Amino acid sequence: MIRVAAVGDIHMGPESQGMLRPSFETLPGCADVLLLAGDLTRHGTPEEAAVVAREIKDLGVPVVAVLGNHDHHDERPDDVTAILRDAGAHVLEGQAAVVNAGAARIGVAGTKGFGGGFVGRCAGEFGEPLMKEFVRYSRRCADGLHGALKDLADRNCDVRIALTHFSPVPDTLAGEPPEIYPFLGSYLLAEAIDTAGADLAVHGHAHAGTEHGMTSGGVRVRNVAQPVIGQAFHVYNLPGHEEHGPE
Repeated sequence: MIRVAAVGDIHMGPESQGMLRPSFETLPGCADVLLLAGDLTRHGTPEEAAVVAREIKDLGVPVVAVLGNHDHHDERPDDVTAILRDAGAHVLEGQAAVVNAGAARIGVAGTKGFGGGFVGRCAGEFGEPLMKEFVRYSRRCADGLHGALKDLADRNCDVRIALTHFSPVPDTLAGEPPEIYPFLGSYLLAEAIDTAGADLAVHGHAHAGTEHGMTSGGVRVRNVAQPVIGQAFHVYNLPGHEEHGPE
């Protein structure tokens, strides 16, 4: 069994230093990897990123992260990424990482993702240049996720996980005002997950949403925004391929 700890939307600032560290230090006893689903800072400043870095450094389990919209607010995502990577985290945007948990290989494909809405009520690539660029950006994020998941399929992973900030499905947004669903996720992410394949999809962003959902292709989706899970992290158990038996 592979144990995946995940949390998003921790929104750390200088005064929150040390709040999560005691819980995170318990991870080696209960999880094989920690996934951070974006919005790790409040405004995306290097100072806030340094707070997060101190929370996750030398935890004893691998840390894999994507950034969220808050982490872009100060328009210094490269600086935030560099600080988190210096602390040992794999920070992904259209990329994949493989981490080891004993003999198991855990593959994580990540992107921040973007909005646009869901089938039947989604933005279209039509009209003004700004509108077309909005949808094209969502598509580029989804294409990056698809490519990263396909890459993992060739890397002998025991499990493959899609890690995003924005949601791939409307299920996990239940509780949020329907009017803002288009700004909370995109069906393009779910299409990428279903066509490339994954064992689990994890996201944040929707603070008033619901934890459990599923893509139309049957991939489990979990909203791990901290206001939703109500704790420092949640652990999900995934059977490794050897536990499924012959395919």
